[in-house]
Amino acid sequence: MTDTTSQFDSALIDIDAAEPVAWSAATWFAVLSMAATSFALVSAEFLPAGLLTPMASDLGISEGTAGQVVTATASVGAVTALLSNVLIGRLNRKTVLVGLSALAIGSNILAALATDFWLLLLGRAGLGIALSGFWALSVAVVARLVGTNATGRGMAVVTLGVSLATIAAPSMGALISDWLGWRSAMAMTAGLAAFALLLQVLSLPTLPASTSNSVADVLRLTRRRGVQLGMLAILLLMTGHFAGSVYVRPFLEQVTLLETWPIALALLGFGIASVIGNIAGGRMADADLRTALMVTAALMAFATLALVLWGAHIVVAFGFATLWGFAFGMAPVVLPTNLSRGAPDALEAVGSLMVVSFQVAISIGAVFGGYVVDNYGATGPLTLTAALAASTVALALLQPRG
Repeated sequence: MTDTTSQFDSALIDIDAAEPVAWSAATWFAVLSMAATSFALVSAEFLPAGLLTPMASDLGISEGTAGQVVTATASVGAVTALLSNVLIGRLNRKTVLVGLSALAIGSNILAALATDFWLLLLGRAGLGIALSGFWALSVAVVARLVGTNATGRGMAVVTLGVSLATIAAPSMGALISDWLGWRSAMAMTAGLAAFALLLQVLSLPTLPASTSNSVADVLRLTRRRGVQLGMLAILLLMTGHFAGSVYVRPFLEQVTLLETWPIALALLGFGIASVIGNIAGGRMADADLRTALMVTAALMAFATLALVLWGAHIVVAFGFATLWGFAFGMAPVVLPTNLSRGAPDALEAVGSLMVVSFQVAISIGAVFGGYVVDNYGATGPLTLTAALAASTVALALLQPRG
């Protein structure tokens, strides 16, 4: 391990370096450990989409209320994100990342053992802290590993874990909950976090703090136009996405009239397409961010509107759910890269704003989605998704090319 760390340290570059480093085996190992962490954390975050119906039944609550476990994760994450890079101060970033994975393990175990809705919310709140801390550091850490000119491609590898989680979490969660119960599915995410922690310990080099941020430093960035547009793009597109995606299982059950196995297959298609979208998003983000943002939002708007209009037909539902997955796969690469270009000199601080934007969007999306699904039926949340994604296309036109 000492030799690997030494090799890796010699390959590291400063965040502000202009040229990306060559991706050595040690670099790949470290970036893949970040991808494994994103997979573990996002699997736990997305799991309720596949467990919503049995979880609501077991706890004696409505599906709209059960969906608020997503809100709990996101709300705590939004608050934590503003403070995370302040509280960690000059701590070694590797130590911080390993600690966040340990927190995820404990939080997932608590959620799996929860005997009532409030204990479940407490476990999900801990997960929110782990998620926000990881993503607040992710862009800055990736830039240190691969260089700022390759940040889009580096983040594409890390967010590949997000895309893979969309395959494993909702679809496998739905199946495992039918076989072993939703608690067993929730407990498995603790094992994923433990595996990610091991990879971090073995592969990440020592990452001394390159900066120490204050809340004022973070908030000061919001005066920049590029940061403002980047945050607004995240808020619009991700609010729309999570307003619909959390309630996709009720949509497929009530509108398309699918049973558990076909729903799992539809979610699997969504996830596979998101992997492809992840790769495409990384290439497009490094080439032309405005075009990448427009394509991502336009595809999501078209796919969800088509589901609302024609989703009762099984083939149509499968096809446009897959297209939605492709668009979502692009989003976790395009949106953070877009925001980071607004403050290339303060990547850790802008990382906090990125997480705040994502978590606020997830919270708003889950709250409004829950209200809409309980009051207007399963097509309501997807209509909201289409409208907000279309608004993001208009926003992208305001941004400069590049």
